[in-house]
Amino acid sequence: MTELAVSEARSRLAEVIDEARRSGAPVTMTKYGRRVAVILSIEAFDRLVDIADDTDDRRELAAARDEDDYVPWDEVKAELGMQ
Repeated sequence: MTELAVSEARSRLAEVIDEARRSGAPVTMTKYGRRVAVILSIEAFDRLVDIADDTDDRRELAAARDEDDYVPWDEVKAELGMQ
């Protein structure tokens, strides 16, 4: 992972974006030595969003199962005539 000061990233923004897109690796920006932001390719961002969505869905499903508040998939398919 590349790490740049915000001031350097600002002066080379187009180049930094191109590098993130080309390599697929995130570029971390620092301010006063602390990490403050990340530039990602859109593909990497989309993968992270998909993973987060899947994780949320699984958490909600687990909670519904714990509360017995769900309809089993076989019943849903039967009601929709998908069997």
